[in-house]
Amino acid sequence: MTAIALLTQDPNAYHALLGQSDIEASASPAEAEVWLAEPALAAEALRQGYKPRWLASTYAGVDPLMATDLPRDYQLTNIRGLFGPLMAQYVFAHLLSQLRHLPRYAAQQQQTLWQPHPYGTLEGQTLVLLGTGDIAQHIARAAKGFGMAVLGVSRSGADVAPFDRVYPVTQLHQALAQAQVLVSVLPATGDTHHLLNSEALACLPKDATLFNVGRGNVLDLDALLMALDSGQLAQAVLDVFEQEPVSADSPLWQHPQVTLTPHIAATSFPEQVVSQFADNLARYRRGDDLQHRIDFQRGY
Repeated sequence: MTAIALLTQDPNAYHALLGQSDIEASASPAEAEVWLAEPALAAEALRQGYKPRWLASTYAGVDPLMATDLPRDYQLTNIRGLFGPLMAQYVFAHLLSQLRHLPRYAAQQQQTLWQPHPYGTLEGQTLVLLGTGDIAQHIARAAKGFGMAVLGVSRSGADVAPFDRVYPVTQLHQALAQAQVLVSVLPATGDTHHLLNSEALACLPKDATLFNVGRGNVLDLDALLMALDSGQLAQAVLDVFEQEPVSADSPLWQHPQVTLTPHIAATSFPEQVVSQFADNLARYRRGDDLQHRIDFQRGY
């Protein structure tokens, strides 16, 4: 029987699900060779001197575990294939709400005001995705369903379905110039830090809407505020930030062109996480290669 340390905000939910299988769940990382853990909680345990043979992250992003003071001589996996549909729902919920004036009509309803407003369509618009992995591909497929053209940006620029074209990051500005909608799903790495800076944001069309649902370090917030205030950018929808929670005195809270949400675009559902974890655990017990391994050098 394999002992599992549950380092999550809701260990009882995971314990109940794991209890249905041949797994011994433990709350102590000192007693377990395998950790099923949220990255930030796992980082705390690593700093206390504990270390697993395999750490299974319950999140897609694992940046807290990339800190230079933490060990890397263990197997690290993350969750994949679960967050793409949720991210797509988040992006298009906001896009369609803006496009169809839903907040405005909600206010009008309270005022008993009957007043239609003209609206546009997503069909024919261009969506640019920073990142072309699993999450980005789900968003891209949803965009194609609405009749949008979809461009991607990746390190290599390699063609990936269902993107109409993928640019290498060296041609980022060329891709940004075509974006009515820009969505970043990039991870936090040294290469992605402030990739969206003042120079990059200046390439966007003035009517563009920017989404950051990947990691906060990609976007230079000072440059963003300057772009919004100068009329260079129309709207920003932000779910991730370099510092979370966002400080109460941040101008983002009250900015009329910013929609701010508290890192909720795609949360983990324990049932889905455990299903994927159980498959990998069977591989671990057999000595097979684990799925969704993280490359410590790349950070994803």
